[in-house]
Amino acid sequence: MYIQKINIFCKQLILKLYNFFFQKKFATWLLTTISSVFLLLCLLGWYWSQEPKLFPIETQYKKYITESTATTVIGVTTSSTLIHLAETLLNKPGGFIANDIMPPGVVLDNISSWEIGVLIQIRDMTRVMRKDFCRSQSQSKEDPDLAKAEPQFNFDARSWMLPASESEYQIGINKLVAYTKRLAKKDVNTHFYNRADNLARWLSDVATRLGSLSQRLSICTIKPSLEQNGASIIINDDPKNQQTTPWLKLDDIVYEARGTAWALIHLLQAIRIDFFDILSKKHALASIDQIIVELLMTQQRIFSPMILNSSGFGIFTNHSLMISSYISRANIGIVDLKKLLEQG
Repeated sequence: MYIQKINIFCKQLILKLYNFFFQKKFATWLLTTISSVFLLLCLLGWYWSQEPKLFPIETQYKKYITESTATTVIGVTTSSTLIHLAETLLNKPGGFIANDIMPPGVVLDNISSWEIGVLIQIRDMTRVMRKDFCRSQSQSKEDPDLAKAEPQFNFDARSWMLPASESEYQIGINKLVAYTKRLAKKDVNTHFYNRADNLARWLSDVATRLGSLSQRLSICTIKPSLEQNGASIIINDDPKNQQTTPWLKLDDIVYEARGTAWALIHLLQAIRIDFFDILSKKHALASIDQIIVELLMTQQRIFSPMILNSSGFGIFTNHSLMISSYISRANIGIVDLKKLLEQG
């Protein structure tokens, strides 16, 4: 009797499953589920793709300075700003996305490129702080925390696990925090030398980065080239012979430039405070302010749903050339500021 009831139950269950999976109810349920998941991933991807806003560097400085400290501690503004730049990469919506292998992060190439631009500036500043800012001369000892922080930020940005990029960068942040706390307490073994030659070395790195970005942005449009034929010059305007940025890479370069400019805006504001005496003596405050203004122009909101790169005189805008113009002017300002600091 029990065996017969079990057989009847199994037959009924199989019949119900058959009817569910092969009737319209299942198709409707499956379509609804897929659509809901897709919509959720799209909304999450849109939220994660929002670029962080500019932040006041004075707020970061106050985190490390106690009320008992009467005077400004040179170097804390720069190091605390650098810390917050790195923390923003890890703590913004979606966290660090460049190494994601699951949706929606794996398809968010724009914000990933933005992160790479910021990360490169973090690496450059950490290296200069270790190599120059914390040392009085070439034979002096480097700071132990900065010596450990610098290689951590040079870890592969695409590593998903074993170890993950985030864990390595967090170690670098912790070392920067340890250095900044010692600097804020005016530890006798912790230094930040705000000399003109030290600043000029960092500006040289910045100029190299901006020059490369400007070139990568400007080659998005086909331009004629000049070919020498004996004593004469031939203009070659054949599009087949021109090297331009691949169409699918245009937005990546634009957002990397925006990330680079975003990081530099904060770092230059911090440098303006920590190197104020040097910049004032060299009459360079107006120069650094103009550079910051040019970089701020790259942070304007992009209203277009996609990056457009029309020809220079086409009916549509060219986002790459627009940002390239601001980056180029900032780069010229950086070069001029470096020359001004190197003058005796």
